[in-house]
Amino acid sequence: MTGSALERALKALASARRLQILEWLKDPVAHFPPQEHGDPVEHGACNMYITDKLGVSQPAASRHMKVLLDAGLVIATPRSGYVYYRRDEPAIQQLKADLADV
Repeated sequence: MTGSALERALKALASARRLQILEWLKDPVAHFPPQEHGDPVEHGACNMYITDKLGVSQPAASRHMKVLLDAGLVIATPRSGYVYYRRDEPAIQQLKADLADV
């Protein structure tokens, strides 16, 4: 991971709400209601459910998700007019390894 990518990832993790989102996305079946258009394991959690669970406005939730996406910590999958987010486990493991090297 380059220095700028590591910096983006650390900035993304510097938010309690974004850390909470990543925690929820570890087990989307346990943390979000059943979804109509996307499988929670394969596609992740619907942005609408993430917004509701965070208790913030849709623009605020979208901003949190964009930061996580830009940092490479989540993967976005558009389906039926919604965006589903899941953790990018290989990227998270790489971040852990890079941090251990610092």
